[in-house]
Formats: sequence, C-alpha cells, structure tokens
Amino acid sequence: MSTPLNRISPLQVRERAACMCEHGDVCTSLAPGHALHLIQARLASATPADWVDGIVESADAVSGDLVVRTLDGQARALWNASGAALEAAPGTPVALHSRYGVLAVGRVQFNVAAA
Repeated sequence: MSTPLNRISPLQVRERAACMCEHGDVCTSLAPGHALHLIQARLASATPADWVDGIVESADAVSGDLVVRTLDGQARALWNASGAALEAAPGTPVALHSRYGVLAVGRVQFNVAAA
C-alpha cells in the first residue's frame, strides 16, 4: 500500500516564500520593488517613449524609499529593496519607466514599486 502524497498548492508555496532581502541577503523575489527581471528590463528598453527624466529629491537607504521629482514637476514616491537608494543620492539625475516600474540610475537599472 502506498501512502498518499501531500502536495502543497503553488499558491500556498508562493504565500510562504520570503525574499532573502528581508534577511539582509541578495533579493530573490521578482515582485515590484525587488530584483529586476530580464524581461522587465527588455520591455522597458523596447518602449523608449515611456521613460521620464527626473531628479532624486530624497533617498532613504535604510527603508529603500525614494522620491523622484520628474521634470514636469510631479513627485513620485518609490520603493526598492535592492539598493536603489544607495545608488541614487538626492540630486542624482535618473530616468523612470512608469509602465514597467524601472528606475535607471546611470547604466544601473532597478525594479521599483510605487510607495
């Protein structure tokens, strides 16, 4: 007689998963604000009309919060767990792709979430 397999549904597994950045390690999640996925970066680069230039108004490296003021005057509150606030000090020029949630600081790109 075989024992029945106790399978965990993908939804339960996904709910229990914790990103390694919560433990001070490298980001393992692809959720908004965590690690940048290759497809996300490619989609952002394939739609250049959606990039908006801006200046970092404030950056908190501890919480990962950033405020970017676009050149048209809008303030965008963003969050990133993988170090965007370390790279983008206040006054740094950046580019924001709002459709795909990508923040470019020079040649480095980050996945950002609206805070």
